[in-house]
Formats: sequence, C-alpha cells, structure tokens
Amino acid sequence: MYAFELHQPKSMSEAVALLANPDCQPLAGGQSLVAAMKLRLAAPASLVDLGGIAELRGIRREDGNLIIGAGTCHADIAGSSEVRQAIPALAYLAGEIGDIQVRNLGTLGGSLANNDPAACYPAAALALNASIRTDRRTIAADGFFTGMYETALEPGEIITAVQFPIPDKAAYIKFVNPASRFALVGVFVSRSSDGQVRVAVTGCAGCAFRMPDLEKALASSFTPDAAKAVRIAPDGLSSDLHASAAYRAHLIPVLAGRAVAEALK
Repeated sequence: MYAFELHQPKSMSEAVALLANPDCQPLAGGQSLVAAMKLRLAAPASLVDLGGIAELRGIRREDGNLIIGAGTCHADIAGSSEVRQAIPALAYLAGEIGDIQVRNLGTLGGSLANNDPAACYPAAALALNASIRTDRRTIAADGFFTGMYETALEPGEIITAVQFPIPDKAAYIKFVNPASRFALVGVFVSRSSDGQVRVAVTGCAGCAFRMPDLEKALASSFTPDAAKAVRIAPDGLSSDLHASAAYRAHLIPVLAGRAVAEALK
C-alpha cells in the first residue's frame, strides 16, 4: 500500500466540503476500493471515510417506501426486522453477499456507487424501481447505472439513502460463484400492488439491466412456467472463464422462474 491522506468527517457538510477537492475520493465500506488500491488499480491521493457519519445509516418506513441509509451495512439490512417484514427479498439478498466480514463492512451506498457488474444491489434497485438519493438530487434507478463501474453520480456526489417502494411480491435468486460469492447470474423479480412487473439481471453484462421480455411474460401470467418459457438470446451477454454467454442466457429464465416461485410462497 502506498501513502495517502485519510479524512474522517463526522457530518455530511464536512464530507461535502472535503469532496469538493477533485483529489479526494469517498470511501464507504472499502470492500472494493481498498482491494483495488492494494493491487495498484486505484491510487487516490486522499480518501474521505464516510463511515463515521451517523446520518448516513438507518432503516425506516415512509409512505409505502423503505428508506435505507447509504452507510447501512449489508449485515444490518439482512438482520433488520423492518426489511424482513417490508421486503424480505432485499433482506435475503443482503444476507447472501460475500462472507461475514464483507457483510459487516460493505454498505448499500458503496455497492451501488461502485456498480460492479456482478453486484446484487443494482438488480434490486432496478427491479424494485428504487430512487437513489444524494446530497444534490434524487436519481431513478433506471437512469443510475450507466456502464461497467459507471453511474450517473457526478464527481464528489454522495449517495445518502435509497428509497425502495414496497412491492406486493418480490424475490431474488442468484447462481453463486463459490469463490467470490458474487452472482454468476442473479435475477430479481418484483410485482407491485398495481400489477406492474419488473425483472432485473446482474452478472451477465457490464452492469445490471432489466429484461423486458420476462417482464411482459410475467405481466400476463405471474407464474414460474411463464418465466421459464421465455427464450433469451446470448447476444450482448458476458462470456468469461466462469460461463459462456449462452450458458448465462439459459440461466436467466430458469432463475427467474425460481424467483417467481419464491415470491409466490
């Protein structure tokens, strides 16, 4: 590890002021950034540790939505009775991330801002029609994830909380890479109280994305068979040492069917 300057603000106003300096980079749970720094893939001159800002943590219900602070760690989301009652699929997703150390250090906001191609939270944000709140604005999930490790965040912009509308039905199923616990393929399915169906996939491209064909099929018939009957073309899907694009294309409707079955329990 090389030398760098570490700032540990205790308030959002202090963090915002520090991040006005383009040489400063925000640090959330550090589960991705610190590893990248050790490998010399990232070399920020200064880090602004957001972990000491209490206002970035917390979980609450608000007008039919679940509001989760960006600094809330995966373990707290997985163990929250509020999350388990409102969106059990989100609690399950959080509990399946990495190992116990990652779950106790990694944060919701950090995961969304990092936008790893195989991360789980981006699929949840898209499928649940979430809104990402920052210190400057609110961004709809549909417009937030713009590419591999890229988002709509501007330099110095800080995610403060995520607003998840509480669905009527939802479930997340992932085919796990046993070494990393990332999703080789992950599918999040949700149905709102007005019948709108949203399906999001992670682990199959540069970033998570929605599947209109599955959404259309499940809007007509919200059943496992309807999901499994959809054929997904491998064009544009990732192919690597873990799985081919064709294999991922085959898995998407299979996992979507399992997610629907889980949501209907």
